[in-house]
Amino acid sequence: MDDRAKRIVDTAIELAARDGYHAVRLRDVAAKAQVALGTVYKRFGSKEEILVAALTREGERLLARFSELANAPSQATEPHARVMAFFELATDNFVRRPKLARALLRALAGERMASHVASLHALCIGILVATLEGRAPHEPSSWGGDADVEARETAAILLEVWFAALVGWAAGAHDPSGVVARVDRAARRLVPTASA
Repeated sequence: MDDRAKRIVDTAIELAARDGYHAVRLRDVAAKAQVALGTVYKRFGSKEEILVAALTREGERLLARFSELANAPSQATEPHARVMAFFELATDNFVRRPKLARALLRALAGERMASHVASLHALCIGILVATLEGRAPHEPSSWGGDADVEARETAAILLEVWFAALVGWAAGAHDPSGVVARVDRAARRLVPTASA
């Protein structure tokens, strides 16, 4: 991502964090980022694309953070504990700016976002598979298809539960701890615990 695209994404994040989804108008993003409106359209076709780019960048930051944690001496040895540490960190990072989080969720549901959502989904699956296997996640290009099919399916199910729980949080059905609790219930059925 070049400097102009980064400024555009940073500006969209700032606007969404302050005033929510509707505040991310492309002409306002262009003006605040000090770029031409045509430059915004050249790099992003819609505000949803800008917000999904922001979410992907956050996912990459989470990958880096979780790689650090996976290599820490205090790393949990139990798969369930590792998975829950990931979801606690991911949930905390996601909901700490509620208006931005709601804008990001709405952007993911936008039309023509399928390829962007698939890319973000692959990033999260890669992190979760590595977490299940007790190793540090690496760059997406190294994940390939050699991971255990069961680990990928487990990661996909847990990710879907998390996403559904985030949608519930965004709608006011529960608080962030409720998001983590819902994932924990699913994880206890799918991921070995110390007592299993």
